[in-house]
Amino acid sequence: MDAHSRGRAEDVDPADQWVLDPHTGTYELRPDNSGREPSGPHGRSRTPDRSGVRREATASRGEVPSQRSRRAAEGARGRETGRGTRRPPKSRRRKALLWTGGVMAFVVVAGSAGAYALYQKFNGNLDTVDIGDAGSKNVAGDGPLDILVIGTDKRTGKGNEGYGDKGSEGHADTNILFHVSADRTNATAMSIPRDLITDVPDCTTKQADGSEKVIPGSQGVRFNVSLGQDGRDPGCTMRTVKEITGLSVDHFMMVDFNAVKTLSTAVGGVKVCVAQAVKDPDSHLDLPKGESTIEGEDALAFVRTRHAFQNQSDLDRIKAQQQFIGSMIRQMKSDDTLTDPGKLYTLADAATKALTVDSGIGSIKKLTSLARELGAIDTKNITFVTMPVKDNPAEPKPVTVVVEPEKAEQLFAMLRSDTSLTEVKKKEKAARTKQEAVLQGSRAEPADIRVDVLNGGHIPGAAGATVTWLQNEQGVPKSTNKANAPAKIARTTLAYAPNQADQARALADMMGLPATALKQGTADAEGLQAMVLTLGADFKGAGIPVAGPAKAPEDIQRASADTAECAK
Repeated sequence: MDAHSRGRAEDVDPADQWVLDPHTGTYELRPDNSGREPSGPHGRSRTPDRSGVRREATASRGEVPSQRSRRAAEGARGRETGRGTRRPPKSRRRKALLWTGGVMAFVVVAGSAGAYALYQKFNGNLDTVDIGDAGSKNVAGDGPLDILVIGTDKRTGKGNEGYGDKGSEGHADTNILFHVSADRTNATAMSIPRDLITDVPDCTTKQADGSEKVIPGSQGVRFNVSLGQDGRDPGCTMRTVKEITGLSVDHFMMVDFNAVKTLSTAVGGVKVCVAQAVKDPDSHLDLPKGESTIEGEDALAFVRTRHAFQNQSDLDRIKAQQQFIGSMIRQMKSDDTLTDPGKLYTLADAATKALTVDSGIGSIKKLTSLARELGAIDTKNITFVTMPVKDNPAEPKPVTVVVEPEKAEQLFAMLRSDTSLTEVKKKEKAARTKQEAVLQGSRAEPADIRVDVLNGGHIPGAAGATVTWLQNEQGVPKSTNKANAPAKIARTTLAYAPNQADQARALADMMGLPATALKQGTADAEGLQAMVLTLGADFKGAGIPVAGPAKAPEDIQRASADTAECAK
């Protein structure tokens, strides 16, 4: 469907298929009981002229939904709707439009992703990959949410012949682990360098005929070969991230070169800033000093270039990519975008055509549900960081990097324990969530704590070692080693009954458990029933707090999505 076409029923402007629901303040598809395509006048569209400069074209034959909503609001001022409910104020309608539409933004080097769910047509645009048990089958649960955004160097689309490796299946060229807090007030976007030397674990992939194939792992290789090489799918990249960080990734979103060009154009251009004028013959990027608005080929050149910056390194390029992503997110959430139905449709069409996702979020309905989880996060509460790394000591002239163990583990521990890198104001949170409240109250004496310990992590003998530590060091004689859990889990959990809450708080203090680890049941415990502590991948040893540090290392690279410094 062409959002700018005129005169044919099948080319109707999508804006004219919207109907304002006066009771919710959101738009829904116009019912078509006749079996015919909805028809009607066209609204505003952005039409490029021959010189490539955009000009505004406003049709005189009708109103777009934003015009209809304004007129309806004026007519309804001072009175109630037919059902007796007062029309929501404008600010609430705008947020409802954002959530209901499912606008979200993940823009990476060689790619970006976003979705605005208006038509089931967009389902046909999406590509999905069955990654088996590498991710989550649910869109989102009650806890933190981790999404891996992958930009590949696969060359598809006209004009991309000069980028990437010819004939490549696409490597994990750019990777951002997007960690969303359990209370959905903040997020951390951690960039993972493509030239990071790491181990890629064995991974099971689904074949075209439905069979499964185990692809052997590789040791001491670049992170970017976790995708594409030897038939590895995005599930292999997700498993590699888990191997490095201890975080289980819930979903992935993957795009190629074309996405950054089409999305930057669809959104009307992305503002970027460079500290010095740039003229890079390799990427063909040509920008003056200061701020510029870029799209299409220029946008792709900006996120691909590294020779334009001070150290000409991949880490410098990552900083520029983070600036671009933050600016794209701000533009997608701006009034200029949210109140322009034509722009929203064009953006949605471009985004869904560019996007490959796991089957857990592989429909417009599921992406819309995911967008509701993410849409309320203020851009000032999204922090970009780069995984702490250092030059590879095994290379005389380093061209690759390795994890900087101390700083990286601090950051990983913060993500595992869902500790925010952003100071979220109290007014942006609930006064106190039920989950936080579980740590408030009395504590049982150590001798009164009853707990069964299971090992669901990766450290052999962890349950036995923990019981020994609890008994000998913490004075908890009623702790029992129950050996291995039925399945491996990512995060340590403590299951307890309501009448065991004082025991749970005391044990949480000893173990350094975050509030999110405590899982209260609905029925009281009877007799000598014990709580159940299941150690996860985040458990590092008896006596080591499970929760991460309160603050990340001061000298790691970070930036806010709300503002960005000029690339140097």
